[in-house]
Formats: sequence, structure tokens, C-alpha cells
Amino acid sequence: MQDKEQHVFEHLGELRRRIIMVAFAFLLFFIIGFIYVKDIYSWFVRDLDFKLTVLGPSDMIWIYMSLAGVLAIAGTIPVLAFEIWLFVRPALTERERRITLNYIPALFLLFIAGLCFGYFIIFPMVYNFLMDITDNMVTTTFTAENFFKFILHMTVPFGLLFELPVVVMFLTSIGIINPYVLTKIRKYAYFVLVVVAVVITPPEITSDILVSIPLLLLYEISISLSKIVYKKRQRKIQAENAF
Repeated sequence: MQDKEQHVFEHLGELRRRIIMVAFAFLLFFIIGFIYVKDIYSWFVRDLDFKLTVLGPSDMIWIYMSLAGVLAIAGTIPVLAFEIWLFVRPALTERERRITLNYIPALFLLFIAGLCFGYFIIFPMVYNFLMDITDNMVTTTFTAENFFKFILHMTVPFGLLFELPVVVMFLTSIGIINPYVLTKIRKYAYFVLVVVAVVITPPEITSDILVSIPLLLLYEISISLSKIVYKKRQRKIQAENAF
């Protein structure tokens, strides 16, 4: 009993060290982001033909912290994945260790790809549509806070959702899920993704549709990738059993 309790405390101590490392990495990237936040802000507003307004001195602090926070999240993702890998490594087989380690760079790259997809594709479509429906009938004034909230709503969720294919491939590779399960729950997954699209977009049907379609395609891509990984895993299992 005493050995069991000591083993638990060792795991808790290890988990604490991993959490501290992740928190330190987030803080470090946040500080770096805050140092360059003015350059990041200038890049986002470079093509605007009007100046953003602020309603109070705290608005710019919120914007700066939000931009630095997104950069910190992006930089922390591979660190978080690697620390999780180190924590669970003793419980994994050699094959599972290689598989999980290979997915860490993909998590970072897909998060960046999701941010780029949201900013360069979804954001212009939704923004231009919303501007077109005003048809110069009103004078449009943007506050800096609302403008950047709109950008974050159009980008950060895609950064997170673009992780779905890697997560699905990883879970398939270690046998937790398979493409048949994903196909079976497709209608429920579609419902959840549509709800997510409605939540992250302005309350307008066209924006909801424009965001829902990529998310549904992302789920179908995940199923296709899961089929590829599942077939490879089945062939390896059959080859191992043959011996």
C-alpha cells in the first residue's frame, strides 16, 4: 500500500513538473508576443482605409494581450504536446512512442494552417459580405476591440479545429477509434460542427454556412485519413501475427 501511494506521489510530482514547463513556455512566448505586439497590430491594420477607434484606454491593453496570447498559444502547442509525450512515454510501446512523437510537429503546423485559413479565406468572405449588405446606407465605425474580436473569432477556432485530422490519425493509429466509428457518428459530428460554426460567427445565416462547409469537409478529410492509417495498422497486425 505504501509503495502504491509513493508511486502515485511520484506521478503527481512528474505531472507538476510538466505543467510548470508548459506554463513557463506560455509565459515566455507571451512576453515575446507582447514585445512585438505593435508590429503585429500594424500588420493586421495595414490594408484598412480607415482608422480604428477605441472607447477607453483599456481597449488597447485587451487587444495587445489577445494578440500576444494567440502567439503564445501557437508557440506552446508543440511544447505542450512534447511534455504530454514525455509524461505518458513510460506507458507506451516503442512503436507507439515513435508514432506519437511524429505527430507533434503536425499539431503546430496545422494550428498555423488553421489560423491562416481563417484569416485569409473565411475572414475576407464574411467581412466583405457584412460590409456589402450595408450598401453605404449607414456610416460604419469600427472600434479596435470589436474589430480584433471579429478577427479572433474567425481564426482561433479554425486553428484548434484544424488539429482534428492529427488527433483522429493518432487515435486510429493506437486503436482507440476507427473510420467505421467516425462514419457511424457522422450525423452527430455534423450537428456539433454546425453548432460550433453558429457560435463563432456573427448571427447571420450566410456566415454560418460559409464557416460550416469547411468544418464538414475537415471531418470528411479526417475520416479519409483515418481509413489510410487504419488499413496500415491492420496490415502491420496481420504481418506480426503471421510470425
